[in-house]
Amino acid sequence: MKIAVASMGREVAGHFGHCENFNIFEAQDGHITGENSIPNPGHRPGFLPNFLGDMGVEVIIAGGMGGGAVEIFNERKIEVIVGVQGDAKAAVEQYLKGELHSTGSICHEHQHAGECGGH
Repeated sequence: MKIAVASMGREVAGHFGHCENFNIFEAQDGHITGENSIPNPGHRPGFLPNFLGDMGVEVIIAGGMGGGAVEIFNERKIEVIVGVQGDAKAAVEQYLKGELHSTGSICHEHQHAGECGGH
């Protein structure tokens, strides 16, 4: 299973589209088996959900996310977990234990990074 975390370095980003990088974790049998980081290739409507989906990502974790991105992830059967803060790897470990749940935090104004950070 491939899990992506929208991040600012090693921390979960407040807004999916404005993150610095995506920490990508490979997991098997409830344990992380590998990880790498890729830079955000750029925020434009509809691009990032498809970019991650084409990489085989099955779960996306972020602080906040716009409704359009959530819709595309849902269409692609990619699980969306939002409302998350803190260390990216710790969030994935919580997810794998069944302890991380989405708050449903959808960003409605996302012209600037940081507007969604308080979810």
